[in-house]
Amino acid sequence: MITLKDVCQNEEVNALIKGAQKQLDALGYTEHGHRHISIVSKRAGDILQKLGYPERTIELARIAGYLHDIGNCVNRVDHAQSGAILAYEILKNMGMPVEERTEIMMAIGNHDEGTGTAISDISASIILADKSDAHRDRVRNPNLGTFDIHDRVNYAVTKSSLTLDAEKRIITLDLKIDTEICPVLDYFEIFMDRTMMSKYAAKYLKIWFSLVINDTKLL
Repeated sequence: MITLKDVCQNEEVNALIKGAQKQLDALGYTEHGHRHISIVSKRAGDILQKLGYPERTIELARIAGYLHDIGNCVNRVDHAQSGAILAYEILKNMGMPVEERTEIMMAIGNHDEGTGTAISDISASIILADKSDAHRDRVRNPNLGTFDIHDRVNYAVTKSSLTLDAEKRIITLDLKIDTEICPVLDYFEIFMDRTMMSKYAAKYLKIWFSLVINDTKLL
């Protein structure tokens, strides 16, 4: 069976990840490279693991998380759909069964808040993992004076953790935001759609999504 380790060692995958980050750097976007995809991969698998899913489903979620942003190598616009097709073909060439690569394709194709929604357990875990990764480490722009709102909000997030209480069935995104850099309201200006998508993804998994910012529960 194809594992996350196999995918991580695939030269084609690594070339696409590198190309995707190169394109996003040119566009001035936040980091979507190995740091981000590794976090999404781990968090997606951890969510399903804590909810008691089979090991193979957990592994597929980790693979989907690692591949979810390769479509940025084509174009930022519709990157979820192009990434889903790229992932399907790569996994096909690696010998993954059609049922498994279809699940991964569906999850990747539905991870963007502009066009997607939770349509499977794996896709729901990818959404929750992806949308929870707000942090100053994602900011690539070295000049604070030229920050746009995305840079400013991400840079203001000094701590970000996603925890799941399986017994209470509550998943909590806990953020620390430096309000001297930006007010909490700015976070919602750019993350409201992602927050609502996370809420519905949690609902798909029959858990509750909670948002805590600076020790204040907002959801």
